[in-house]
Amino acid sequence: MKIICEKDNILKALNSVTKAVATKTTMPILEGILIQTNDNEVKFTTYDLEIGIEYIINCQVQEQGATVVNAIMFSEIIRRLPDSEIKITLDEKNLLVIECEGSLYKLATMNPEEFPELPQISIENSIEMEQNSLKDMIRKSIFAVSTEENRPIFTGCLFEIKNNKLNVVAVDGFRLAWKSKFLQNKINDFSAVIPGRTLNEINKIILDSYDTIKIGVAKNQALFEMENCKIVTRLLDGEFLNYASVIPENWETRIRVDKNAIQNCFERISLISSSSIEKEKKYPVKVNVDIGKVTISCTNQTGDAKEEMYVTTEGKNLEAGFNPKYFLDALRAIDDQEVFIDFGTSISPCIIRPVEEGGDYIYMILPIRMKE
Repeated sequence: MKIICEKDNILKALNSVTKAVATKTTMPILEGILIQTNDNEVKFTTYDLEIGIEYIINCQVQEQGATVVNAIMFSEIIRRLPDSEIKITLDEKNLLVIECEGSLYKLATMNPEEFPELPQISIENSIEMEQNSLKDMIRKSIFAVSTEENRPIFTGCLFEIKNNKLNVVAVDGFRLAWKSKFLQNKINDFSAVIPGRTLNEINKIILDSYDTIKIGVAKNQALFEMENCKIVTRLLDGEFLNYASVIPENWETRIRVDKNAIQNCFERISLISSSSIEKEKKYPVKVNVDIGKVTISCTNQTGDAKEEMYVTTEGKNLEAGFNPKYFLDALRAIDDQEVFIDFGTSISPCIIRPVEEGGDYIYMILPIRMKE
């Protein structure tokens, strides 16, 4: 194998594929990148048995071939080389020789035939959308994915096509995030739960552009395809929450508020809430809704804090406790200038929703019982 390629081109590939390199494994081959040539193309592949990523670049290929090299070592060397042409050769001793201006490195390689093949997916359902739309939907829901492994299904996001609308839903037992988008083409209804880890990595790879991405789903795998990159992931098994049935339709107390203003209040109040001397203790903030006013307060050993805002209110007065982080995660994901925040009782969920009818997001947060 002998290839000559611009550093920038190789780095584009490495920045994507290194996200699927196994870190804790008893199989050294999974810590490697499979490098394969095909005519004037070079394909880089990584696979940790959960996520697999392929990235193809155009290169000057002088000799065809394939090898596997340690991903971290290879990518760190490439990253630090001068911004110039890089020559990569597999020599007669099966060492990968990397040359660039005055730099010369030789790396041990592994047998490419031992590298596991990415799953072959026979796609049953698929959608196409712009990469920036998918990026936006992931950003506005992924934070509510559970990190608790005892309920694996909630460590992923539900991707559901219903009536030509894509719903992306994340839930962790304390909160729920729902973001939707109408699709332009007619699509059959289907659903799949995609691991949160996969979506986080995909979000780093896809561009904030109008270029399309195709999402294909089979029985237990999903495939994300872009122009020169392909990502394969397993799907999560199990029954996802029937989210539509848990979101309250009615409210007893509603405030209409400037999104940035209330976000700033929660940012400041959380300085006291999260600075407790007893680090393991989580101190909720108290939300009081009175006529035309909302008060957010917190008291612990560090001190106490109170923020008052004049807002538009409807319904009853209310007092309830919440984890301020959940409010902040949701508010940071919202681009609107104003939002409705709807409350039931002090022990029922709070809903953040758009002021406009038929909005495309909902955030639900469960309250915390306040100590008397």
